[in-house]
Parts: sequence; C-alpha cells; structure tokens
Amino acid sequence: MEGPYVRIEETGDIIPLAEAVTTVGRGSAVDIRLADPSVSRLHAEIVRHGPYAYVADLGLSRNGTRVNGRLVARRVLEEGDVLSFGAARCRVGGIPWEDISAEVELRRSASPELTRRELDVLTSLCRPALSDEAFVAPATAREIASDLVVTEAAVKQHLLRLYQKFRIPEGQNRRVRLANEVIALGLVRPLPPAERADRPPQSGTADRAEPPATAAPVLRGTGQPNGIGHRPA
Repeated sequence: MEGPYVRIEETGDIIPLAEAVTTVGRGSAVDIRLADPSVSRLHAEIVRHGPYAYVADLGLSRNGTRVNGRLVARRVLEEGDVLSFGAARCRVGGIPWEDISAEVELRRSASPELTRRELDVLTSLCRPALSDEAFVAPATAREIASDLVVTEAAVKQHLLRLYQKFRIPEGQNRRVRLANEVIALGLVRPLPPAERADRPPQSGTADRAEPPATAAPVLRGTGQPNGIGHRPA
C-alpha cells in the first residue's frame, strides 16, 4: 500500500490515511471507528501532509491519546509507531524514515517562558499522567495546592496564566489539554524507574503523603529536582 496507513491491532484492518484529515473515535461518522468503550465519539485526528502525518488529541476524551505509551497532545508520526486511543491500539505504517535531529531544539524554542513556580505547578499537574498506568488524569487544583503547600486559589491563578501562555482555549478538559501540551513539549519527564518504584502510592487529595525530595520529577533544563512539597508557600 502506498502512502501512510493505520492498522487496527484488534481486527487487523488496514485503513489508508486521507489526504488531509482522518478522524478517529467511537462515533458512527468518524473515518477510523474503534468500538472500545474507552474511546470517545470524536477522540483524535491524524493530519497528513504528503508522505508525513501527525496525530492530534482533541482534548475531548478522559483517556487521552498516546504514542508508544507516552501521552501526547500532538506528535509527528514515524514508521511503526503504536497509537493508543484509550485502550484501543493501532500501528502506523507507510511513512518514510528521515533523520530529523533538529526536532527537539525546535520544540524547546516553541515553549513559553515560565517562572520557577509555574514549572512547579506544571510538574505537579503532570505527575499522575507520567505514571506507567494506561491513563491517569492530571492532578486537580486541590492536589497541586497540597503538593506545593499553597492555597487552592493561588494554584487556580497560576493555571489561568498557564492556559494563556500555552494558548489553551476555554472548554472542557482544560487541565488535560494543558498537561498534554506540556508533556508533548518535553517540559516535564517521567521519573527514572528506580526512583518511581520508591515513591509511595498516591491516594486522596489533601491528605496525600508528600513525596521525598529525591523522588521529585526532574525539570528539563535545570538538572535539579523541583522540590515540590519542600518549598515555603
């Protein structure tokens, strides 16, 4: 088959990508229909430009979109990538391989300037979504406030400014869309497996145990733990 395509792992069906946009979801009118109940009616879209394509999560699903196990907002696709829409899995094919070594630098330059406290808020927001689970929703404002030992109102003010900086429009699942964008830009990253194994399980909100300083996710570009839960308000 010429050109990019998607193979649905559960059925083996191969679906060529449309010349412009291919919609993915559980609804009857989408281009790639996935029957799994974890998939939203309109879950994501795959945008094609000639031989290239990228996937974009539409921010309308609780269960998110992943590429090779990593939660994404948008991601350029490569040959053999595994797409997860909720629990449904597809594999990408027909995309030419090219060395795009400058991609990381381009992503980094597209990131807005952030204060240290804003980075703290983003790291706390994204920490649950960087686990090894199939999908965990990002932290709530109350959970972030507990992590940072600040008021919930202060966290909400930070989130409002972050929505503006990352150009996240108003609507449902705004925190999810912000977390997707931050992870896609590489501003936060998962804990190393050894440190993640040492972390206590998270349960509840305000009564959640504070993680030890050595277990905090490392912020890109700083090389230092972010100190969540150990800084004064």
